[in-house]
Amino acid sequence: MGDIKAETSYSSVFKKAYDFTMAEEIKESGLYPYFKPLQATDGTTVNIEGRDVIMAGSNNYLGLTNDPRTIEAAQKVIEVYGTGCTGSRYLNGTLDLHLELEEKLAEFMRKDSCVLFSTGYQTNEGSISTIADRNDVIFSDKDNHACIVVGTQVSNAKTVRYRHNDMDHLRTLLEREDPSVGKIIVTDGVFSMSGTLAKIPELVQLADEFDAGLYIDDAHAIGVVGEGGRGSASVFGLMDKVELISGTFSKSFASLGGFLVGDKAVIEYIRHKSPAHIFSASMPPANVATVLKSLEILQQEPWRLERLEEISNYMRKELKALGFNVWTSQTPIIPVVIGDMISCFEFWKDLFEAGVYVNAVVPPAVPSGQALVRTSYMATHTDEHLDKILEAFRKVGLKHGIIDENGQSLIDINS
Repeated sequence: MGDIKAETSYSSVFKKAYDFTMAEEIKESGLYPYFKPLQATDGTTVNIEGRDVIMAGSNNYLGLTNDPRTIEAAQKVIEVYGTGCTGSRYLNGTLDLHLELEEKLAEFMRKDSCVLFSTGYQTNEGSISTIADRNDVIFSDKDNHACIVVGTQVSNAKTVRYRHNDMDHLRTLLEREDPSVGKIIVTDGVFSMSGTLAKIPELVQLADEFDAGLYIDDAHAIGVVGEGGRGSASVFGLMDKVELISGTFSKSFASLGGFLVGDKAVIEYIRHKSPAHIFSASMPPANVATVLKSLEILQQEPWRLERLEEISNYMRKELKALGFNVWTSQTPIIPVVIGDMISCFEFWKDLFEAGVYVNAVVPPAVPSGQALVRTSYMATHTDEHLDKILEAFRKVGLKHGIIDENGQSLIDINS
């Protein structure tokens, strides 16, 4: 890379790119854990670099990406509609399948209306930036997903960020604002790094007290937690108290795309005003059919949610018993804190060599000194899979001095 830089003339705007060498340095050390191509997968196991490993880092929570029924549903509609829509929903890209899915999702989520987006990222970016304008204030949790952050940045609204899940801090910020301005509180329902739930009852109370709207991103919650898999608000029986709930299809619904549900007037406003919706090609028919079939399976096979909860509780308990710090996870997302970045990459590599694939997460995605490996589980993981994962964690944890034989943590990290 140094030779290329020396021989190439480039505009100063690209200097930051040529100066970015960290990725290459980590690759040269043999510890680079990202952009690993999967060569084959049956969902719970994947083939990477010619090696079969247990997948313990996927968001395929219900295990439906390789289900014969979702595959068949996708194949059938391609024969009828082709492979793509070649246009936006606003113009020539609306299929009857899109309308069917919107109707069924609204019914499932017990809301008036639903609008689909081409990705989960666009759902939040496009909805938040549309519904909040220069006369409004957005209150955003500091641990919210990047698509929420971008949505607040694209919006013309004033944005203030409250400390993660800190309701006292949120109250203070709400009290400081002019009571007459429009306000909306935006939060993840399940936080994607920690696996913790937002404090929905307190958020509902504050939203009501300060006349604020409440927007919940349930990407990691719908099809995962709550009554029938309806997400974080349904855990507390408060779905009717949340104005807007977003979700994604790239996790439990085995596809790609996203959606927003809420009152019809609000959804219709976003449908007609959001650039992310109007100027993006619509979801391809195979993706829509996959979601429709996944939604049907979710409702017909409640054992998947039950098994997912059983697995989550078991893995959380056993990882803690081994001595690992798993923060305050409450869901199938279970982080295992390692410490500094290089130690995390080394831990990740040894887990991979032991036959387990997880996700290495380093700052700024997590606080400095709290790099972690993010594990997540599927309803289709077997007991044998789980025990192999735990054995790999035990061996690698002992090797790296993260835990001892007595199930004690050997690293000093505040949770």
